[in-house]
Amino acid sequence: MTIVVGLRFITSFFSTRGKVFRPTFLRQFYLLFWPLLCLCVGLPFLGSFVYLGTLSTYELILLMALAAIVLGFSVPALVLHAQYYARNLHTTLVFDPKQNKLEVYEGNFRIPFARRDLQRVEYVTCISRRLFWSNYSFLRLHLATGETMTLTSLLTNLEPVAEFLRNSNLETRQRWFCFV
Repeated sequence: MTIVVGLRFITSFFSTRGKVFRPTFLRQFYLLFWPLLCLCVGLPFLGSFVYLGTLSTYELILLMALAAIVLGFSVPALVLHAQYYARNLHTTLVFDPKQNKLEVYEGNFRIPFARRDLQRVEYVTCISRRLFWSNYSFLRLHLATGETMTLTSLLTNLEPVAEFLRNSNLETRQRWFCFV
């Protein structure tokens, strides 16, 4: 696995920026790195709950504080990731602003729409930029047909897409948790 990540890192210097975005391993690794690291460091200490009857009050308070910190930082990011993964597992985004191209595919089927079909666009980001779940955001496209498409940050960084759609009745919102 280390060799594959290293080779992809090295070849990324020689490749051009992609225009087709899907949920990839590297994007998921980028989003889940800190929450999983926090869990890996904190979970061995949480194994002390097995010895609950033998712990002093002081040790129990420290253990509860550690559990609250580890789970409080990691679980929201893991829940958001699972929700985004379920939402955009089979979604493909084709985005090329230079060619004025934005297409969304669900599975092998293209969802037909043009810019004039967009009633409004919601771009939701996280208020804090320092939490494990701050990289999670989503873009919700409301079409004139009543259909709604949701693009999540699991596909790509959505800021350039939101900038591309800035003249399409874009509403920017910020939340603590960007649940879809």
